[in-house]
Amino acid sequence: MSLDERFNHAATAVKELAAQPQDEHLLELYALYKQATVGDCNTEKPGMLDFKGKAKWDAWHNKKSLGQETAKEHYITKVESLIASIGKK
Repeated sequence: MSLDERFNHAATAVKELAAQPQDEHLLELYALYKQATVGDCNTEKPGMLDFKGKAKWDAWHNKKSLGQETAKEHYITKVESLIASIGKK
């Protein structure tokens, strides 16, 4: 299976987790997914009262310079680790 196929499979599998992961895991998944699909953060930082948007922006911005292929590999590894710890439906 190619890297893109494995990445797409992981993106589908993460939706079938038995329980919702903790917020820090969700932010990590979000940041890795955005880095893998879009590349470096390309949006303006949200306002200070947009706590959720700011947390997501910070998580993605912290992945700056991480290559898209590497981000896909990290995303797959993260999903596999969550499946191992949480399980699937």
